[in-house]
Amino acid sequence: MKNFIIDMDGVLVKENLIIPGADKFIKKLIDQKRKFLLLTNNPVYTPRDLAHRLQENGIRIQEDQIFTSALATASFLHRQRPDGKAFVLGESGLTEAIHNIGYIITDINPDYVVLGETLAYNFEMIKKAIRLLHNGSARFIATNPDASGPSKGGIVPACGAMAALIEKASGVSPFFIGKPNALMMRTALNYLDVHSENTIMIGDRMDTDIVAGVTSGMETILVLSGVTKEEDIDKYPYLPTHIKKSVAYIEPKDFDD
Repeated sequence: MKNFIIDMDGVLVKENLIIPGADKFIKKLIDQKRKFLLLTNNPVYTPRDLAHRLQENGIRIQEDQIFTSALATASFLHRQRPDGKAFVLGESGLTEAIHNIGYIITDINPDYVVLGETLAYNFEMIKKAIRLLHNGSARFIATNPDASGPSKGGIVPACGAMAALIEKASGVSPFFIGKPNALMMRTALNYLDVHSENTIMIGDRMDTDIVAGVTSGMETILVLSGVTKEEDIDKYPYLPTHIKKSVAYIEPKDFDD
């Protein structure tokens, strides 16, 4: 029986509205007692916040079925330098994850500058991050490389765009944790306690979701309900294993051996 790792934005929801059939697809996974995990590069919200938003859309998801780039970042920090200190630019999804591993959030001699996404970047905070990196006292970690993200009014700058600004000013390159870094995929597989050979990655972006699945040795399904369009697929040197219009067209049993 196959397990599933599923992206959220563009796969289950789009601009905070449910993609038709997403609720029924998740219900199939639950009814068939399959292991699955929602995997998102969004570090802004906690899993509990995200679960509530999905539940309001009629999708039956619990917080322990969601894994974010903020959680992956916290896991990485804990393995590298346990009980450390970090200067953090981000919202509660990131700060809570970092506090939960026993880290102190401070601007006094931090081990890391950790960049996530926020609804309102503060110039004083950005300036402080740049100076901490420039003087060599901290290492630079960013939750995800996405340069932009969707909103009702159009695209908005995301973590990757702000990371580029800080890198340019400080001269220090960030280490990105989120997709397409295989580190996030391995962390998610371990969290779900499954093997890549028995797990399928579902996503809407060739440049993050699908390449992350490919480099992790997973079968992949590209859904055309989000960012990547069918005419874009041939531009990439790798291909998804399967292409579907949306998750409404995925029957989990069809992928079992």
